[in-house]
Amino acid sequence: MQDPTETAAEPNPGLVSTAIQAITQHIRSEGLAAGDPLPSEAAMTRQLNVSRTVVREAFRSLSAMRLIDMSAGRRATVAKLDTGAMSMVIEHGITTQQISVHQVYDVRRTIEMRTVALAALRRTEAEAAAIAQSARLMRENFQNPEIVMEHDIAFHEAIAAASHNPVFSLIVTAFSGVTRRTWVIGWRTRSSSEDQLKMIKGHEDIAEAILKGDPRLAVEHMAQHFDKSVKALLDAGIA
Repeated sequence: MQDPTETAAEPNPGLVSTAIQAITQHIRSEGLAAGDPLPSEAAMTRQLNVSRTVVREAFRSLSAMRLIDMSAGRRATVAKLDTGAMSMVIEHGITTQQISVHQVYDVRRTIEMRTVALAALRRTEAEAAAIAQSARLMRENFQNPEIVMEHDIAFHEAIAAASHNPVFSLIVTAFSGVTRRTWVIGWRTRSSSEDQLKMIKGHEDIAEAILKGDPRLAVEHMAQHFDKSVKALLDAGIA
């Protein structure tokens, strides 16, 4: 039942939470997929016996969590997987010193040693070519750190995609925000062109192992890459 104290300006938080649960339950029970439309605000208002303000706030909350998509004049739809919310949580944890960059890289190392092994076993020819291209573009642009960084991020995301496990892609992509905050710092600790090119060579070695379909070698190269990356950040004073 609708709370009589609820106002249009301030919907009752308990009712909003209940509405959020009802909407997500509707998605599950109806077997809705990404892109499928949800009931209108009016329909959900009748179904839940709450005010339209409550339903609207529930929709807004789900949209902020990237679980549904909303646009003016159209019904809300089920959203595709989005890394935005996960990325914000990770960055928030670092900003507020609840987690450290080193802890993030520790998790990344564990995950990406698995993704690179799967990529070596499962990648298509096109995926192997995309991974190799990212490494090649890193070398071609090594005098422009910002461009190298973007190709480096694309390199790791391409490996995750080649694992053919969308959960890995979701997690690895969510790390990109932290990577952009720390990458240039690590790059600068490699003060000579020789050291910078050695880092890029590590990516080329990973790409080559994936192309050869050698998961053991791919894991070995990825482990070395992360160990050197963590050392570079430690040398820069980032713990």
